[in-house]
Amino acid sequence: MNSDSDLSIAGDILDVQHLLRPARPHPSTVAEFVGLARSLAADRDSWAPLVRYDTTTRWYHRLRTGPGYEVWLLSWVPGQGSGRHDHGPSSGVLTVLEGELTEHTARGPLTLGPGAQRVFAPGYVHEAVNDSLVPAVSLHIYFPGLTEMPMHSARCSPVAETSVPA
Repeated sequence: MNSDSDLSIAGDILDVQHLLRPARPHPSTVAEFVGLARSLAADRDSWAPLVRYDTTTRWYHRLRTGPGYEVWLLSWVPGQGSGRHDHGPSSGVLTVLEGELTEHTARGPLTLGPGAQRVFAPGYVHEAVNDSLVPAVSLHIYFPGLTEMPMHSARCSPVAETSVPA
């Protein structure tokens, strides 16, 4: 910094809360939905007591709703998966809270650990599977709220699936 200048930065701008925009009560952009997912993930006390594990089917619980969106909490015991599907007209944010999930897409498998997030648009085809030896928990936000989840046939090779319109 130029010592001849009368300008200086007084502390951290984030410490001056009155200069920041207040958070919206409900998100309306992809970035705000990602932020909501991160905020909920960080608030372990709000979701951890709700989690249940079911060895016969994936467990899920609607955590919250807002204007035009839903937030779901899911648990996955080892070996459980979603099957190949899309989310109809809904976009979404998937956040892994605990454990590990493998996402299978046309590009191949991707392992997602705690804190990993995936953002997807309508028509995005994928499958999530707990390929690990420990249970996993994930948070899903759908906007608009989930009205359909069309299932797709077994995994295609990346070349074959790329020809399918999104």
